[in-house]
Amino acid sequence: MYGYNRVDARPRTFSEWYPPMSHENEYHGSMIKMLELIWGEGYMAPGGPGNVAKLLRGLETRDKRILDIGCGIGGPALEMARTHEAEVVGIDLEAPLIERATNAAVDKGLADRCSFRRVDAGALPFADQSFDIVVTSGAITQTENKPELFAECFRVLNPGGHLTSYEWMKSSEPYSDDMHYWFKMEGLTYALETLDEYRIHLAGCGFVDIDVQDSSSWYRIEVEREYDLMKGELYPRMVELMGRKDADHFVENWRAMAIVCRQGEMRQGYSRGRSPA
Repeated sequence: MYGYNRVDARPRTFSEWYPPMSHENEYHGSMIKMLELIWGEGYMAPGGPGNVAKLLRGLETRDKRILDIGCGIGGPALEMARTHEAEVVGIDLEAPLIERATNAAVDKGLADRCSFRRVDAGALPFADQSFDIVVTSGAITQTENKPELFAECFRVLNPGGHLTSYEWMKSSEPYSDDMHYWFKMEGLTYALETLDEYRIHLAGCGFVDIDVQDSSSWYRIEVEREYDLMKGELYPRMVELMGRKDADHFVENWRAMAIVCRQGEMRQGYSRGRSPA
């Protein structure tokens, strides 16, 4: 337990610990620098191009239309366009991220195959049956009304199209103080659920061929490697990029994340479902 003196034994809800956030500009400059340093240029979730390949494994992508929900600064969407030869539309709630992604598409000569737009939370601004594949990597993690988002993904998919996602999840146990401390260090909106709950949501929306896979063992190793790098050889570069105060914050953030991953509280998983043909 880190930094908490509990005065009562009643379990508190997430909203009692942390008031609701607006999702507006949660990803500030120092955080983006940190995520790119540890996860690669353009990436705000772990795994890099290898994670994109895993999300799209077994799917026909050439000249297919892909919607990337929660595209961030565009790394995964650009990889889908460049390597997987898809036509990609990326959407996100935060305007500064969309601006970065749009500029990156132009700089890399991919603006003809990869476009980005800011959206509001809620219904997706696309017609029914607009995409062949919907991809998310972290967007569902931060969405409280998951059934609504899954239903919107189902609506915009062509018959036979696929939803494929990589998300951060939780165990079935109540949050520990270690978990609450990590949430505080992150400073982001999280609405974590279990893999079983994802399966139920997908089925409830009409998806078939549902597949959910726990990938926690992979990131449990990876987060330890990242933490060692951040407190070691990457630390001087972190200080140079964002100053000592923010660098120290992120080292502590990763220490806290390594603990909850090691304990099996913070988990990662892949989910996939198909719209019936």
